[in-house]
Amino acid sequence: MNDTPKLPTSDIPAAWDAKEAWRVFGIMSEFVSATDRLANIHPAVSIFGSARTRPNQPYYKLAEEIARLLSDAGFSVISGGGPGIMEAANKGAFYGKSPSVGLNIQLPHEQSNNPYQNISQSFQHFFARKVMFVKFANAYVVMPGGFGTLDELMEALTLVQTGKTRRIPIILVGTKFWGGMIDWFKTALIDEKVIHPEDMELIQLIDDPQEVVRAIFKHYETSGFEPTEAERERQLYL
Repeated sequence: MNDTPKLPTSDIPAAWDAKEAWRVFGIMSEFVSATDRLANIHPAVSIFGSARTRPNQPYYKLAEEIARLLSDAGFSVISGGGPGIMEAANKGAFYGKSPSVGLNIQLPHEQSNNPYQNISQSFQHFFARKVMFVKFANAYVVMPGGFGTLDELMEALTLVQTGKTRRIPIILVGTKFWGGMIDWFKTALIDEKVIHPEDMELIQLIDDPQEVVRAIFKHYETSGFEPTEAERERQLYL
């Protein structure tokens, strides 16, 4: 005799199913609204990093300097719109020549919109927000951060590695912070043959702000900042 209890279907409210269905329209609305707002910000660089970095800490000042240099060089700067490194990136761009863009996420804790945004777009869904980081970026600059930063970094690496988006510079800033992870990539991941050795070429480790800007320009010396028609087509399926 099977004593496993079964949940009566009557205990699953039909109203919940309807709510889930309507949620799809909310997701669609986020994609449409964000795409419309961000369509003209190219070229752009997405900068990721910890929300917990304080303004008096070195990585905050470094992110602000990088963002200012990028903005003055003609790049819009996209950040998560919150505090910490996100604020530093928006602040540097805000006082530069190109737009400062904040992709804000609604969270129960930690996230509050910083005031240094020329363009501000809010999201309820992390995945919709992450698509926008990828869709409109010509490069990623990744400062030290926690789980959220690692999530965004791995998302970018996966999409570029698998060809779901165009190959763009992925620059890690902070040799001391990222060095252990890079060593682990080179030993554990390559030794176990779960990535190819040439996959390491997707990542650059740079600490100097001027070198960050130069590395991005060098990447596009031959290809140009505008994606090809084939690359645009691939991005439709991110």
